[in-house]
Amino acid sequence: MTENWIKRLSKVRWRLTSGLSRNPNAYLRQISGIIHIGANTGQERELYAKHSLNVIWIEPIPEVFARLEANLRTYPHQRALQYLVTDREGGSYEFHIANNDGLSSSILELGKHRDIWPDVKYERHITLKGTTLASIVEREGIDLKNYDALVMDTQGSELLVLKGAARILGGFTYIKTEVADFESYEGCAKLAEIDVFLHSHGFRAQHRNLFASRPGGGGYYDVIYKKKS
Repeated sequence: MTENWIKRLSKVRWRLTSGLSRNPNAYLRQISGIIHIGANTGQERELYAKHSLNVIWIEPIPEVFARLEANLRTYPHQRALQYLVTDREGGSYEFHIANNDGLSSSILELGKHRDIWPDVKYERHITLKGTTLASIVEREGIDLKNYDALVMDTQGSELLVLKGAARILGGFTYIKTEVADFESYEGCAKLAEIDVFLHSHGFRAQHRNLFASRPGGGGYYDVIYKKKS
């Protein structure tokens, strides 16, 4: 590797970690609240409570939502809403429920996801109506001043969520998403597409963490974007 390439890579690494150090949760100290789409059972509830955050969790699977509500009973500043969040209002979707407690459930068919997690499969399907985050914010009377971070874990539909929230994205300071750079789900959003879309709305990647690698190439990332001031 040439010296110039080493310098360029160093600059990229600096850009991805500047402002948030190397701690992926450092942004939690700089916000007042979170809207977390793809809640599952609220696994991060204790972490969010530790930072005294207001939290709105959004989860579409009825039985998983019931567990989420039960898990939040002792967290007075955290609230659960049952919606499927997409890019359009009122659309009907076949929602595929995965066998890993619903964690890999999606409106998309599994693609190369199996290359990393071969035991994950869909065990059943339900029909759900979709809505947009912008509509939810209006319908539920959510004041984005109290929720200045958006977290997405929607198994390949992240770009649809963002498109449906386009007119309110300016209300967020941070956006965190789980995203792959390969076709983990059929037709899923990929890292480069998320980068381009959020860049067009004034956000820049601040932290990027590779947490799973595909043997044939590609990986899964947690990425934190910050609104350019």
